[in-house]
Amino acid sequence: MSSKSHGFTLIELIIAIVIIGIGLTGVLLAFNTTVRHSADPMIRKQMLSLAEQMLEEILLKPYVAPTGSSGGISGCDRSLADEISDYAAYDQAACDLNGNALPSLADYRLQVTLSSGATLGSLSSADVTRIAVTVTHGADSLVLTGYRTHYAVP
Repeated sequence: MSSKSHGFTLIELIIAIVIIGIGLTGVLLAFNTTVRHSADPMIRKQMLSLAEQMLEEILLKPYVAPTGSSGGISGCDRSLADEISDYAAYDQAACDLNGNALPSLADYRLQVTLSSGATLGSLSSADVTRIAVTVTHGADSLVLTGYRTHYAVP
């Protein structure tokens, strides 16, 4: 009879289970961290989209209001804004141009800061306004900055 046996001993089996368990724990921790932060890029893209939309809306307005206009912003309603200075100190939750709340974007907040007299190359500081749009979502924030000049000055 041959005394040579085939298979694993109980100690070898326990050691193999422990090693596989440690490796599997490391892989699952890495997977859990990845899944937990997978929504962050979507939030950043939404914040950037809101900031771009607001900055473009402001940049398309005249530098000074047309003669006889009396526009302005009332709360979240921006439909009557007729010059960039109407957006000074704007601080509202995300809403559409007419002031209607957007329930899917309720956690986002937009703030606009206008700084007149900004310097931009050789332009007169009286004709340049720096526009900073800040979008916040919880502890995250994103700032998008643009400049508007009074290019219609004769």
